[in-house]
Amino acid sequence: MRNLNKLLSNYSNFNIQQQSIVLAYRGSIAHGTYVPNNNPASIDDKDILGIVMPPRQYFFGLESFEQFEKFEGEWDVLIYDFRKAVRLLLKSNPNILQILWTPDKYILKQTEVYQKLKDNRYLFVHKGIYKTFCGYSFGQLRKLKSMVYNGYMGQKRKGLVDKFGYDTKSAQHLIRLLRQGIEFLQTGELLVERPDAGELKQIKAGEWTIDKVEQEASKLLKQMEEAFQKSTLPDGCEIEKVHKLVTEINYEYYMSK
Repeated sequence: MRNLNKLLSNYSNFNIQQQSIVLAYRGSIAHGTYVPNNNPASIDDKDILGIVMPPRQYFFGLESFEQFEKFEGEWDVLIYDFRKAVRLLLKSNPNILQILWTPDKYILKQTEVYQKLKDNRYLFVHKGIYKTFCGYSFGQLRKLKSMVYNGYMGQKRKGLVDKFGYDTKSAQHLIRLLRQGIEFLQTGELLVERPDAGELKQIKAGEWTIDKVEQEASKLLKQMEEAFQKSTLPDGCEIEKVHKLVTEINYEYYMSK
């Protein structure tokens, strides 16, 4: 954790840790599928997701900040500016949506500002998740079928492609995203910590054949279409309510500084 704190505080423009309203684990740790890096079979990083309210000059002045990404050692960090995070929430972006449903045990830092955003998370619950989660799922499916190395892969992950003939990590992302999308359309809740974590770890470890993965994905895509057609969620966000929320949060935060 000390290395993470150093990484966040060393951002050249401002101290991200101090300005963050929330910092949380994302990815395999939050999903319950993490395999520690002392395990020879591990291909997981420690992924961190955060939202910041940058210093006043970034809000009122000419300076700008949208996001910060850093991969260093075992840490993979993604930080969004508050307003950009909300814009992504409006689009049901899977990367940021999960931070509103992440269990407390995976939250490293949270503030009253984050709590207010979380208390209003149902403003971002709508059927648009069908389009975005399907889009992300098809992206994972393309990676799966390409059976080639990608630039983001480390040696261990390339080794799994060599061993099993496909990217097993993309395979488990594919299945997870489809299941999460179906659940969300049915309940309006995002299950970040996965009840099927054991099965997802099996997929990541290459215990499923590529044929089995594709068969499961095909079945889930049909279920997602059915869930979308039957869903009682709103068609989209109530933009005026979100605009009011963002205005209140920004005013309260920056006027208190």
